Amino acid sequence: MSAPFTIEPATLQVGPLSLTGFGLAVLLAFAIAHIISQRELARRGHLAEAAAIPDLVTAALIGTLVGAKLYFVILTRDFGAIFSRGGFVFWGGFIGSVLACWLVIRRKGFSFLRFADVAGIAIAAGYSVGRSGCWAVGDDYGKPWDGFLAVKFPHGFPPSTAENMIRQFGAQLPATVPPWEVIGVYPTQLLEVVLGFVMFLVLWRLRAHTHREGWLFGVYCVLAGLERFVVEFLRAKDDRFAGPLSTAQLIALTITVVGVLIMWSRRGRELAPPAYAAA
Repeated sequence: MSAPFTIEPATLQVGPLSLTGFGLAVLLAFAIAHIISQRELARRGHLAEAAAIPDLVTAALIGTLVGAKLYFVILTRDFGAIFSRGGFVFWGGFIGSVLACWLVIRRKGFSFLRFADVAGIAIAAGYSVGRSGCWAVGDDYGKPWDGFLAVKFPHGFPPSTAENMIRQFGAQLPATVPPWEVIGVYPTQLLEVVLGFVMFLVLWRLRAHTHREGWLFGVYCVLAGLERFVVEFLRAKDDRFAGPLSTAQLIALTITVVGVLIMWSRRGRELAPPAYAAA
């Protein structure tokens, strides 16, 4: 067995501001999502929709932060966590961003499905970048592990000590392990960085599809649901819902089914398809 790597929180000091690795990753994730969605809409000939992307990205950012935090608070029943620095959950952020964007799109009188068809590509790219922020601050790590690429987070959220792994995540550790010892864990954040990038490549490859608008978002939902369902088996979790399955896995399965239904309902060629041919 290899010795686990020790990861310390990454921060960047910009004048009086101290930016964490998580904050930087989130900013980069939304910047990349902005560029991809705007350029893809413009490439398809939807210039008015492309011009609305800045407003939608702002709505998505607000919806993501609010939704992710509320999901965490409801899940843990810790209302004091609203004001904490950590405690952001992907599915809560995903649902919050979709609702916020839907409201803005409806207000502007655009087609939600048109935006959704490029959103999956942008979200997958942003997800891959954003998960690197979880790695940088030691959040959302995996179960105890001492294998290849195992990592320790002595100052994570929370630190991966034996006490936290047992008390917060129900891990089974030998009684001889001191409660203060920092335990090696699965680097699930890096796994999701890789899988997020794979999702992006698949969706990018399919961006020239000739199905009706919205079909590609269904593909994203299927890929994202399956990806999260698998990774959850390695995550250090305290919200097991049914046996080995977590609440996040039940949501992931639901998202997967929704994705299949979207793909089925939007299959087939548009009567007047837009310029989807890959440039």
